[in-house]
Amino acid sequence: MKTRYFGFLFLLPLFLTAQYEYEPSAEHPYGLPNPKAPKELLDFAPLIGECNCKSQMRNQDGTWAETTSMLWRFKYIMNGHAVQDETLKPDGGYSGSIRQFIPDSTRWYVHYYSNKGLSTVLPAWEGTKQENGDILLYREQKAPNGMDGYYRITFSEIDDNGFKWAGEWVNIDETIVYPTWKIDCTNGKIKSGNIQDKEAIISASNEFSKAFMAKDVTGMVNTYTSDAKIFPNNLEILSGENLKKYWTPNENSLETIHHKITSEHIQFFGNYAHDYGHYEGKTKQEDGSIVEWKGKYVVVWKKENDNWKMYLDIWNRIKD
Repeated sequence: MKTRYFGFLFLLPLFLTAQYEYEPSAEHPYGLPNPKAPKELLDFAPLIGECNCKSQMRNQDGTWAETTSMLWRFKYIMNGHAVQDETLKPDGGYSGSIRQFIPDSTRWYVHYYSNKGLSTVLPAWEGTKQENGDILLYREQKAPNGMDGYYRITFSEIDDNGFKWAGEWVNIDETIVYPTWKIDCTNGKIKSGNIQDKEAIISASNEFSKAFMAKDVTGMVNTYTSDAKIFPNNLEILSGENLKKYWTPNENSLETIHHKITSEHIQFFGNYAHDYGHYEGKTKQEDGSIVEWKGKYVVVWKKENDNWKMYLDIWNRIKD
């Protein structure tokens, strides 16, 4: 009975993790979109993450206030069925929104809150993504002179590097537009550590390929850690000088005119990463003919002096 109970306790965290697999986690700090959510959830996909932004509001006298910096963070919530965002400002002003797409009305509904404008009823905007890629949201609001209209929010110039945001009062037919707030987040996207590290690993793989084609032994060895080990086919595990000797070409070595490493998955574990994928190459024979070849690999990377380098490297050819 104890064994069964222990087994249940061991499996419970795994069950809960699987049950809420789209929630923010260490691996996915901003969550993931749930495949069962409305497809429109992906309207905000390019905004997921963090952006450094510049915010500017209009003063009551019509002039524009000084530009201030802010951090804008978007993430998936409710196990990947909605989007939550929050803004963090140096002056202690914090705000955010819950964004849900409701299929029955084919519209986004956005509920806004802030620490400086506390309310028992959250104001709500509604709208859709336009054909040009902008996202427009509206809320009924009269102008100071009593004219009917809306407060319109526009997300524009959306891409993987950032976006622009505008808050404007417009009349009913939108022929009158009065901007009151603008936020520029273009080129402000902050890449998460994993994304930066993944790019660093891909870059290191490319450096190995360049060194391999150039028969640059030092360049190849520099992509490995000082305690690295390689696992060539039909040979013992090699390290140190034997690793260097393996990659040292001899006078009969053929010319490699193409070498490419394509990673299919990189998983991080602190200062280590697991990487697997395929490699391909072309070798020029003595008679001038070209031989193509390919294979698969698994690499364990390790951070050494703040640089990602290969720690364990195993590969083998794939027969045509």
